[in-house]
Amino acid sequence: MALPFDQSQAPRDARALPILAKTIYRELRSSGYTTKDVMALAGELLGLLATEVRDARNSD
Repeated sequence: MALPFDQSQAPRDARALPILAKTIYRELRSSGYTTKDVMALAGELLGLLATEVRDARNSD
């Protein structure tokens, strides 16, 4: 589910995303994923984000 880029949201706690990232990382590692697996996942997520940003820019 994609969120619009221009939609205003209430301010978030600055600690929320680092906590989420650490939690996801720990869960993946404790589930047996290697550091290489986690890096591959991060790359896939960045690729998806880059595509979404590119598509949003092209539709403007």
